[in-house]
Amino acid sequence: MTAFRTLNHADLAGKRALVRVDLNVPMENGKITDATRIERVLPTIREISGKGGKVILLAHFGRPKGRDAKDSLKPVAVALAHALGQPVTFVEDCIGEDVAKAVSAAKNGEVLLLENTRFHAGDEKNDPAFVQALAANGDLFVNDAFSAAHRAHASTEGLAHVLPAFAGRSMQAELEALSSGLDNPARPVMAIVGGAKVSTKLDLLGNLVKKVEVLVIGGGMANTFLAARGINVGKSLCEHDLVATAREIEAKAKAAGCEIMLPVDALVAREFKAHPGHRVIQIGEVEPDEMILDAGPLSVAEVVLKLDQVKTLVWNGPFGAFELPPFDTATVTVAKAAAKRVKAGQLVAVAGGGDTVAAMNHAGVADDLTYISTAGGAFLEWMEGKDLPGVEALRTT
Repeated sequence: MTAFRTLNHADLAGKRALVRVDLNVPMENGKITDATRIERVLPTIREISGKGGKVILLAHFGRPKGRDAKDSLKPVAVALAHALGQPVTFVEDCIGEDVAKAVSAAKNGEVLLLENTRFHAGDEKNDPAFVQALAANGDLFVNDAFSAAHRAHASTEGLAHVLPAFAGRSMQAELEALSSGLDNPARPVMAIVGGAKVSTKLDLLGNLVKKVEVLVIGGGMANTFLAARGINVGKSLCEHDLVATAREIEAKAKAAGCEIMLPVDALVAREFKAHPGHRVIQIGEVEPDEMILDAGPLSVAEVVLKLDQVKTLVWNGPFGAFELPPFDTATVTVAKAAAKRVKAGQLVAVAGGGDTVAAMNHAGVADDLTYISTAGGAFLEWMEGKDLPGVEALRTT
């Protein structure tokens, strides 16, 4: 982490630390259904508090257009206090006189959560006046929200240019994990890319063929590559208008010495639902009214065999419709094989993206891989090789 300023470099005692966190947690009927993002920021909060700094939390929630009660962070403050094991003072704005008074009244070591930064249009616009209004209540800035680092907003990037800025422990862990995945990995490297559409992952595939030795393509997007090879995929999800693009990606991979692995067999069905009538077929044997919904056992065996030959795995997207059994088989089997190698100290495995996190949880390996990123868009942009504004602002050089 020599490329980034971390809490190791910060003088925290008696300081007002503006800490950007990701508390955009899923909620139903006012109840948080997944507290992972809260748990990830606890180490940073505890460290700053324990070293005598005032912890002033900045976060967004939802996509409000102005102030909207349903997007208030107030319920999150209660859950955060419970997880933290100490009181959290909620302040009903993120700038202005009331915030200044609350920060002034807080004792060293205490924690405040300010209201949704996106209640102000200046946050997403990275408005300099809004940046200054936020900065007025801090002596330093700590960014612990990697998941929002791909956006150049006032609370993610702007503050880093007007206050001494540092990576929090969650941000640090994410950057270290990602560095071990693609930036400076142990080789050979395998990437697994799944999901529905090639069109959403063109930049990703274009970057990976230059960075990895093996690229495994699964999910609906594999069908487009199969079609590009002249294989009939029946009524499977397939972007026939992108077959030429798929051929270009294969050509780039060949030129770069990257092996592309596609399914050699598949589970097919005529209905998109759990436990339909289905069969295992060799690729090329799909009936016109059938859909490919998962990779087959031979494909899985090939991937697992190849997995034994690599040292690093980067994973984004499932192999099939994993939410509909039995079309979770390929994803679960490969995930468990990866977890076994990680536990044996033979593999570094970094996974991320919304569906991927859900799939790893479904497979029961979320705690067994080297790192799982909950970042979604930021994780995807990092895999695409793009600079993330909120990360770049923390660099030492």
